Amino acid sequence: MKEAPKAALPEFPTPSGIEMQRYYGPDTVTPGELGHAGEYPFTRGIQKTMYRGRLWTMRQYAGFGTARQTNERFRWLLEQGQTGLSTAFDLPTQIGLDADDPKAKGEVGRVGVHIGTIDDMERLFDKIPLDKVSTSLTINATASVLLAFYVAVAKKRGVSLGALKGTLQNDILKEFIARGTYVFPVTPSLRLCADTMEWSFKNTPQFHPISISGYHIREAGSDAVQELSFTFANAVVYIDSLVKRGVPIDAMGPKLAFFFGCHSHFLEEISKFRAARRVWARVMKEKFGSTDPKTQSLRFHVQTCGSTLTSQQPLNNAMRVAWQAMAAVLGGAQSLHTNSYDEALSLPSEESASLALRTQQILAHETGVTDTVDPVAGSWAIESLTSELDARVSAKLAAIEAEGGMLKLIEGEAPQREIQEASYRWQRDVEEGRRKIVGVNALKVDEKDSTSAKRLKVSPKLEQDQIKSLKAFRKSRDSKAALASLARLEKAAKSADQNLFPHILHAVESRATLGEIFGTLRSVFGEYHGG
Repeated sequence: MKEAPKAALPEFPTPSGIEMQRYYGPDTVTPGELGHAGEYPFTRGIQKTMYRGRLWTMRQYAGFGTARQTNERFRWLLEQGQTGLSTAFDLPTQIGLDADDPKAKGEVGRVGVHIGTIDDMERLFDKIPLDKVSTSLTINATASVLLAFYVAVAKKRGVSLGALKGTLQNDILKEFIARGTYVFPVTPSLRLCADTMEWSFKNTPQFHPISISGYHIREAGSDAVQELSFTFANAVVYIDSLVKRGVPIDAMGPKLAFFFGCHSHFLEEISKFRAARRVWARVMKEKFGSTDPKTQSLRFHVQTCGSTLTSQQPLNNAMRVAWQAMAAVLGGAQSLHTNSYDEALSLPSEESASLALRTQQILAHETGVTDTVDPVAGSWAIESLTSELDARVSAKLAAIEAEGGMLKLIEGEAPQREIQEASYRWQRDVEEGRRKIVGVNALKVDEKDSTSAKRLKVSPKLEQDQIKSLKAFRKSRDSKAALASLARLEKAAKSADQNLFPHILHAVESRATLGEIFGTLRSVFGEYHGG
């Protein structure tokens, strides 16, 4: 996937290298019918009435420390008017380690909440009605186990699995190319992902068992074209794996969700989301033969990009987030997270998290942008950029397919290298002053950090408390039942065709821990350590 040598940077380029024209007019827009929202190819949105009928889900990302601490933050956010939950997990949870594993030392509860047992999951969602609140579980390598914890808690409470709403991130391929929290080699990782999806299609029909994520690709340094292209190419791999299992395209299509980042180039980002819908509609209709408009409709969550936030003049980040959120809404997102202004410094404080949520609410209720469908449609600049991004993403997808598909390229680490090169180019442009970042390489001032007193800090004592809780959990359970469930899981993992999710759910209900379940799978699949 070697790129041709880059020409000198245009005078007014977008982050994707599209040269901005001095002005746009009828001669810069490809003629053609724009179409209507809710109709193929969905350039103007996937619902006919868009936000006039229903606002996007305000799903603020939260998680730190213990399950009880995060539960308190969840309930506070819901009281503030948040309409969906999004859970951040700590690093040990993300890679399948119990709190007392030596490899987890110093990381428990740090960058998210630690969930290692069914009891932890019960505490996380204490007094939260699982049949009424939509929950996103932002987890990948261990997604199957975290969904099993969630399902097991719902069953214990007598909640119908058919009533569960939300999204499981479960996108393992982007971990190999952008983020790094993989555990197993690519093939068994993909099997586990597909097993979980297949089970969910049949048992939790309102739950989206995958959120195919461009966000992390963008945060790793890609441009907008790479973000969409690699994300859709990953999606093709997941679809192919399920089609081979006999899952019809129009049975799985409506359950596929996507997750994109939003950077600060306002016009390009709006156009990116509009182009994404158009590209995806064609992929589903022309490549996979879908006839269902719901399958052809691209449903996506957006998060404002943490990599655009600065530790210098951190209050400026509130303005960056507001404009990025506006771009996501003008682009037609179904769900949105707005970052807190202090995230370049620490976990969000209650004050900064409140402002981030209020940013969405002001946007929804005071600006008027929700009063009409696709208010930017017909803008010569927007339509021109939408068509240009559509063309570039479509060309890149064709190139990926011609080179053997995304799975082959990931194993050869081609996308990884391409993202690294794009990240390097961006950083070089910032350091050499071609890209202006206020407070970093432009308009710098000497300042005293006014947010330091309000930063959220996680107590070092938390890790020992979590380990104590884990030991009590193990002591109180039927150890023979837990070990027997793990033996069944190991036998199923050694088979070629058994779906592993029912065995993982049985292990969870038999009170096996996350570390024990993933330790069992490690013994069969081995670990992946990169090229």
